[in-house]
Amino acid sequence: MGKLNGKIAVITGGAKGLGQAIALEFANEGATVIAGDLGELTYSHPNVHGKYLNVTDVLGVEKFYQSIVDEFGKIDILVNNAGITKDSMTRKMTDEQWNLVIDVNLKGVFNLTRLIGPHMQANGSGSIINISSVVGVFGNIGQANYAATKAGVIGLTMTWAKEFALKGANVRVNAIAPGYIMTDILKTVPQDLLDKFAALTMLNRLGQPEEIAKTALFLASDDASYITGQTINVNGGMRL
Repeated sequence: MGKLNGKIAVITGGAKGLGQAIALEFANEGATVIAGDLGELTYSHPNVHGKYLNVTDVLGVEKFYQSIVDEFGKIDILVNNAGITKDSMTRKMTDEQWNLVIDVNLKGVFNLTRLIGPHMQANGSGSIINISSVVGVFGNIGQANYAATKAGVIGLTMTWAKEFALKGANVRVNAIAPGYIMTDILKTVPQDLLDKFAALTMLNRLGQPEEIAKTALFLASDDASYITGQTINVNGGMRL
């Protein structure tokens, strides 16, 4: 028996990277996964359905949400994974860089959750998993916009854990704060820098997408039935 049999899971940014790893992990555990993204899926699985989603488009998000409810009748799991970076030192950061990262990483999380959270609350149960970052916990030079959004996601997590559990609803809301994970973005980074990143961790290595996916599976499943309002740091013991 899969841990997520019969569950309907929505994953934003599900076309590749962490979203792909989480989608496959959930699908292999029996969930029907709707992977929302601007681009098409870079993989295939019979339980994963790719669907266009721009998390910054309020009307588009509403249509995306309604189409899933119409087709599947419910949403049991939401993973807010979609995110971007537009790095710059604060003194050089443009309004465009600031606003775009805020719109995708923070407002985009709000746009979908304000629909799915109350839906879960009305149904009496659900699990929401927000992907934050080690940068949201510790901050990082040249990433003021990204750090602000990922710290904001942690604040939303604690707030929503309170809000969506009102009236006895068994809706759990948690965050995962990954460290440096070997996604396609890091594969373009020179090896000497990757070695530096690895040396910042107590385990002396970088993380794999599957390690984030397994953490998400735990939080989505009944194994985490008494865990809510928490941020799980999955960073190898990173020291910034």
